Amino acid sequence: MDIIKKLAQELQIKTGQAEAAVKLIDEGNTIPFIARYRKEATGSLNDEVLRNLHERLNYLRNLEEKKQQALAAIEEQGKLTDELKAQIEAAETMVVVEDLYRPYRPKRRTRATVAKEKGLEPLANIISLQMTQKPLEKEAEAFLDPEKEVHTVEEAIAGAKDIIAEAISDEADYRMRIRSMTQEKGMVTSAAKDPEAESVYEMYYEFSDRVAKIAGHRVLALNRGEAEKILTVKIEAPEEEILRYLNKQVIVKKNPYTTPVLQDTIADSYQRLIAPAIEREIRNSLTEMAENGAIRVFGKNLEQLLMQPSIVNQVVLGWDPAFRTGCKIAVVDATGKVLDTTVVYPTAPQNKVEEAKAVIKNLIEKYHVTLISLGNGTASRESEMVIVELLKELREPVQYVIVNEAGASVYSASKLATEEFPNFDVGQRSAASMARRLQDPLAELVKIDPKSIGVGQYQHDMNQKKLSEALSGVVEDCVNKVGVDLNTASASLLEYISGVSKAVAKNIVAYREENGRFESRQQLLKVAKLGPKAYEQCAGFTRIIGGKNPLDATAVHPESYRAAERLLEKLGYGPKDLASGNLKGISGKIQDYKKLAEELGIGEITLRDIVKEMEKPARDPREDMPKPILRSDVLEMKDLTPGMVLKGTVRNVIDFGAFVDIGVHQDGLVHISQICDKFIRHPLEAVSVGDVVDVKVMSVDPAKKRIQLTMKGIENKKK
Repeated sequence: MDIIKKLAQELQIKTGQAEAAVKLIDEGNTIPFIARYRKEATGSLNDEVLRNLHERLNYLRNLEEKKQQALAAIEEQGKLTDELKAQIEAAETMVVVEDLYRPYRPKRRTRATVAKEKGLEPLANIISLQMTQKPLEKEAEAFLDPEKEVHTVEEAIAGAKDIIAEAISDEADYRMRIRSMTQEKGMVTSAAKDPEAESVYEMYYEFSDRVAKIAGHRVLALNRGEAEKILTVKIEAPEEEILRYLNKQVIVKKNPYTTPVLQDTIADSYQRLIAPAIEREIRNSLTEMAENGAIRVFGKNLEQLLMQPSIVNQVVLGWDPAFRTGCKIAVVDATGKVLDTTVVYPTAPQNKVEEAKAVIKNLIEKYHVTLISLGNGTASRESEMVIVELLKELREPVQYVIVNEAGASVYSASKLATEEFPNFDVGQRSAASMARRLQDPLAELVKIDPKSIGVGQYQHDMNQKKLSEALSGVVEDCVNKVGVDLNTASASLLEYISGVSKAVAKNIVAYREENGRFESRQQLLKVAKLGPKAYEQCAGFTRIIGGKNPLDATAVHPESYRAAERLLEKLGYGPKDLASGNLKGISGKIQDYKKLAEELGIGEITLRDIVKEMEKPARDPREDMPKPILRSDVLEMKDLTPGMVLKGTVRNVIDFGAFVDIGVHQDGLVHISQICDKFIRHPLEAVSVGDVVDVKVMSVDPAKKRIQLTMKGIENKKK
């Protein structure tokens, strides 16, 4: 197989792009580095395409390795024909290779191998080739052998049938056709083990859907229900059609002595050997497709969450709500430094509302707090009531934001949080995290295992290694898109920078603590274990504000500094102009990018990137994302009425819809059919996590805590 050509076809890119990308990956370059600084080579392939290419490259290489192993094993047995070799070499999936290799693979001891040991293979040939002109009982008499434990004619025929059944099941063409028929016409069915029991799986108590059409989230739900021993899940294949097909293939002529036996053997081969294996394969395939889809959705949601805009230059009060143990409070300055912490008890059972308000008022006045970041967990509703009352009593305007606290408890009890706040308890750490994740969501959320951030579905039922790798890739892409300040970034953030490992990230922080702030990117080469290759990969994604070279504060890579400096000279500017942000509109001064790029010794795409960066140095891509909704009043579920139009924030997107926070502590569901007026295959085509949208209330069920929303008939522009 020509892997490069195959990648180009699958990803709909040019062969040269695929070849360049594979070469760069093989040289040890990271995806963010290739996407940002090797655009000339790859034709500007973005990080998403490059990650898909990398994943498929690994699969196709493993496939080729599997083919070679199969070919070598068959050749060693002296059974490799030109036709079989061609079939294996042309195979495009692992399943097909397995089908072709199956007859030659070393087998465990089966009923068929036992029958062969008893010398019954010649009888099996007589039956399968329909060679006899006399009753099988007569043929079988010749194979009776007490020493081999073949005592009766029935035992001899049964053993021969076992041999034929296994041979049928090993036939690659049969398996491929049966698999295809089952995928096209089979049904996924489920039933309750206890139909009277109440559970979240009630809709699957009598369920069926086509294998070819079943939605990924249903596959994952069925798997979970089966794992919890609530459901029985099966694949119902078109058995009659399959048996007709097998009879047609195996019974080449009507022989009154062998045909009934072969029909019986075919049915046994299918029901006992082929069907269970095909069912397992199809279930595994459906699960893999469902997981891949769920991982893609999780990744998109995570990206949107991480890329939420930061709220800068504000002193924030983080509020981690609770009942019995009190609400933990942390005041954090504009740089994220914790200024003060305390605990107040405005909620049950203490209900010390006035005392709590007095403490919070004092903190707001003392530290000039402008924003309160309230976690949406237990006692959040009660805390919000207190906050709204308090805001009405203040002289200066203060607003509040409800923050999704998913993962905060995981972080606050982690080793990392203990190292960061050794003198705080878990509640104080969580309150500080509430404030910081509003100030800079990316910098704070990278400290949490992505699976715990709460923007996926069925994440605990998936292949954890595959999920972790995919989500780590998303975090890596986000961190590198934004860039990190070398003099303020935590090790948690630095470890996601291209080319930087966990150990090197800690070494960067250690170097900074020992030697003071970084004054140039070049100093990175003095960090332990950070060599030239790692420097090449990471340098462009780091930022040094107010350093020796203004270019260190931009996304211009050090390898392009000379070209950037010559560009400034040609346009009549100097480094000071870059430092003071005086270069807006310089793109208008360039008449011929291609000619200028040649003069500077760089590619045209690189030149355009440099110019774009100089016009807006260190521009934060998160600025384009929708800002969080700042609130100053409270809304309760009882206040909702059908037809009411509200503004909300998309908290999670899943296969069948989106959950929107409308400020009542119970996210409302916008079903996929209610997201927009036109047909969409997936909610992500219309909405993303973090989007601020207008929604209309369709129905409210306080008892079940369900809110149905619609976006139809309301103008919502996708950001």
